[in-house]
Amino acid sequence: MKTPRFIGDKPFYRRLLILLVPLVLQEAITNFVGLLDNIMVGRLGTAQISAVAIDTQLIFVLNLLIFGLVCGSSIYGSQFVGSGNEEGMKNTFRYKLVVTLSVTVLFVAGIFIFSDEVILLYMKSDANAVEDVELTLSYAKEYLYVMLPGLILFALTQVYSSSLKDTGETVTPMIASSIAVVINLIFNYLFIFGKFGFPELGVTGAAVATVISRFIETFFIIFRTHRRKERFAFIRGAYRSLRIPFSLVKNITITGLPLVCNELLWSLGTTFINMNYSTRGLDVVAAVQINTTVWNLFCVIMFAIGNAAAIMLGQRLGAGDIDGAKADSSRLFFFTVASHVVMGALLISTSGLIPQIYNVEPEVKALITKLIIIAGLSLPIHSMAHISYFTIRSGGKTLITLLFDSVYTWCIPVMISLFLCRFTSLSIPVIFFCVQFSDIIKVIIAIPMLKSGFWAQSVINKEGLSAEEMREAK
Repeated sequence: MKTPRFIGDKPFYRRLLILLVPLVLQEAITNFVGLLDNIMVGRLGTAQISAVAIDTQLIFVLNLLIFGLVCGSSIYGSQFVGSGNEEGMKNTFRYKLVVTLSVTVLFVAGIFIFSDEVILLYMKSDANAVEDVELTLSYAKEYLYVMLPGLILFALTQVYSSSLKDTGETVTPMIASSIAVVINLIFNYLFIFGKFGFPELGVTGAAVATVISRFIETFFIIFRTHRRKERFAFIRGAYRSLRIPFSLVKNITITGLPLVCNELLWSLGTTFINMNYSTRGLDVVAAVQINTTVWNLFCVIMFAIGNAAAIMLGQRLGAGDIDGAKADSSRLFFFTVASHVVMGALLISTSGLIPQIYNVEPEVKALITKLIIIAGLSLPIHSMAHISYFTIRSGGKTLITLLFDSVYTWCIPVMISLFLCRFTSLSIPVIFFCVQFSDIIKVIIAIPMLKSGFWAQSVINKEGLSAEEMREAK
């Protein structure tokens, strides 16, 4: 009996699991501790968790901008690995380092200067009392000012982590992240609540703990990478010069710029959706933040499969195996959808339990339960859109991903949330349902695009050498 094309063979699942297991563990540990962090802050009260939720949205924009920068470069990095081009890998790392740190420093400076203005964007609602706004603003500024230096450490970690993943190494980033989240959890408990003689700092303590953990994470991943230069060719002599061939800078920028714009516009779109939700009051801000934290925990497989797909398909394309990349894309799509039917059911099963952990009003708990159920129902749809995005991106079709992801977000979910929140009296659960399930349209668009195989191409041939010629030159 012939195996269906969307069912992989043993070598396929072996390759997938080698990449996927460390990525899932990294995502799971990070998001589980993020949930515990969220719970600890939530024990302080609604104003505190609303303040952290607002800052999280601001930081989320930078995080996705960094993600876009490193992933745009990794389209080349993973294909250079597949072709065996060591110099190309090294120059790609340098590009990530210079561009990502420069953008992060500028972003941090801008947020520091205009902190009041951007925070208040989330609190312009008649539903918010003046004293609630002032209290939340105060907490938000305390948290944000401590967090800003840690964002530079985060950017540096992502440069190293993404470069390691380009080579297929997912264990080192997992270990670094695991150490960081455990340190973060411990110091959260000590600094938020003032345990064992530590000062009781509240939301500021949560930020202090995060910065400490990021310093340790950055140190570990840099130290481990440089200690294993024989394994990670891109780091050998990487700092002897920061000069990068102009042709590579041009090609990475042309390919990566739509991806950077996509991540920035998508994050701003998501932020704008949350701003629309916030017009219904700070209770809604708290409920949406808690739901998002829980959602992230149950999306660990989806996030990990996206990264695994980028590596697997990128290396296939870099090696010139176009048919293999197309076959793997079908198998990855099926695996993603099947696994998230299960994850969605598990998410729904937690809907009545998780809200009880938080020290928030009963009406907020009831709202959280409804949002979690809706999120669980929509999870398989989002997983289809997610794997489609990473598949198309792996072949360097970043302009298409820009249209597919962020332009779509602004045209459909953002407009739905804007209209329904501001011009109707519909409840937040109904509005949330409409926004979450709007990705059905995206999936309908994506499936024919994946079947056509137009995305399957090698971008490193633009450097003037075929994959075979690169291997011979090496």
